[in-house]
Amino acid sequence: MAAPAWPKGAEPLGPLVKAPPELAARLAFTALVERQDGERLQAQLSPGARLVSKEGDLWRWDGFTARAEAPKPAQVRLEQKTRLAEIEAEIEKLKPEAAAAKDAHAAAMARFTAAEEQVRTLRGGPKAAEFKVSGLREAADRLQREGARRDARAQSLDETIARFAEEEAEAHAAVTAAEAAAAAVVRDDTLAGQLAAAREVSREAREASSNARAAVDLEVRETDARTRRREVLARDRADWAGRAEAAQRRQGTLEKDRVKADAALEAARDAPSTVAARRETLMDELAVAEARRARSADALAAAETGRAEADRAARAADARAADTREARATLAARLEAARERLAEYAAALTEATELSPEDLGRKLAEDAVAVPAETGGIETHLQGLERERDQIGPVNLRAEEEATELGARLQTMKSERSDLTGALAKLRQGIDELNAEGRERLLAAFDVIDGHFRTLFTTLFEGGQAELRLVESEDPLEAGLEIYACPPGKRMAVMSLMSGGEQALTAAALIFAVFLANPAPICVLDEVDAPLDDANVERFCNLLGEMRQRAPTRFITITHNPLTMSRMDRLFGVTMSERGVSQLVSVDLRQAEALAAQ
Repeated sequence: MAAPAWPKGAEPLGPLVKAPPELAARLAFTALVERQDGERLQAQLSPGARLVSKEGDLWRWDGFTARAEAPKPAQVRLEQKTRLAEIEAEIEKLKPEAAAAKDAHAAAMARFTAAEEQVRTLRGGPKAAEFKVSGLREAADRLQREGARRDARAQSLDETIARFAEEEAEAHAAVTAAEAAAAAVVRDDTLAGQLAAAREVSREAREASSNARAAVDLEVRETDARTRRREVLARDRADWAGRAEAAQRRQGTLEKDRVKADAALEAARDAPSTVAARRETLMDELAVAEARRARSADALAAAETGRAEADRAARAADARAADTREARATLAARLEAARERLAEYAAALTEATELSPEDLGRKLAEDAVAVPAETGGIETHLQGLERERDQIGPVNLRAEEEATELGARLQTMKSERSDLTGALAKLRQGIDELNAEGRERLLAAFDVIDGHFRTLFTTLFEGGQAELRLVESEDPLEAGLEIYACPPGKRMAVMSLMSGGEQALTAAALIFAVFLANPAPICVLDEVDAPLDDANVERFCNLLGEMRQRAPTRFITITHNPLTMSRMDRLFGVTMSERGVSQLVSVDLRQAEALAAQ
């Protein structure tokens, strides 16, 4: 392969260095330049060519540049591995302290929770006892009133029974007198009417006596029932009296327990200060441990970034090695093709002259020496040359034209290759510009969304803090996104370690932050409030109302929560008044409120 055309100021290394043929082929595509001229002459290089400086810099035709002072990939990887090992050792050293601080903090929180639970339990005991005693007193008073009422009723019934007994005795006496008078009276017709009248009076007296006996029997039965009921009430009263005494004794016990609870409460009141002091100490230790962990995490992230850069450098080196192998294979293929063409030419020459190329060369050398000086010998030699010419065959008269055509075609291919090289350079420049603009826009949008997200998260959780981070790469176009959040009373952690409700609120804050950065006409929220309790649903609705004021976006919320429905402007539902026939129902809540106000 022919050596490339070098720009002015570049001195080829091939003539300056003696090297084996394999290395000489590579040196033929390498030139020496001054360090300050390398970047200027790099754009003028032909494909496969490269420039080097005495200081060790390298400029390649495809735009790759390597500075002499740049650290070697192996050195960088070794330093990163050493730093990573130191960081891992420091992390392992700090893990027991962090675990101990975490366990102590958990134990303190458990004791504090148990103390609060005990205080709540002790506070509820006296109230429950007082409520129970009050109920027992009301029941005893009610039973006393019932007993007095029943005593009065029994006394009234006794008086009625005595009156009926007197009336019965009087009726018996009247009957006896009437019967005696009837027996003593002589029978005659004048007395028949008197007898009939007496009998009628006697019958009425018997009926009255029978009715009185029935009333007396009924009253006796009722009196017996009332007596039994009175006995039952007396037993109940005695039972309630016993319960009241037991309640009083229980009240005394509860008073004693209350005194103990008050003492325990005083101790518990002193305990939070102790626990708070211990907690402050533990929080300080935890903050120190978190700071160490953060520094270790930052160092680890830096090491990971370095490792990623080292990996990219290794991949670039692999790509260069692949390019080198490809170029070597190309050169080998060209060498093999040249050898094949040489063999074809040798075969054609052997077929035309019936001599091998080496024999033909020796023969031509001998013939050049053995040309006779006399005229006859010259003619004989000329005839021999003519015979040899005839044996060679006819002359290709279009050889010059074909050479011109091939030269023009070669020039066209060189021009096309130059155009392709320029287009490739422009394409790479355009890609670099697009990547730079994309990074700038991405970082600007990321900063805006991160600011809105922090504000909305603090509003939703009424405290705490959150942030967005680009991870896994320093290049924003290749980095991933991670959400770190810290609700009130908790420590900073990734979003995947939060509860379902906290994750829902955090995701809502991120969605609303995106809408504040780049508002859209419509936003559909499908069951966002499903994992939230009533308090968090109220916060979510408040934030949704604030978003309606801050962003020109119409929010469509799909929900089954009554709290969320009550905060909407319009409700849409589907009803089935007839089987198989669905009907859309719409209610304007603001209009309904106006009608209700009228």
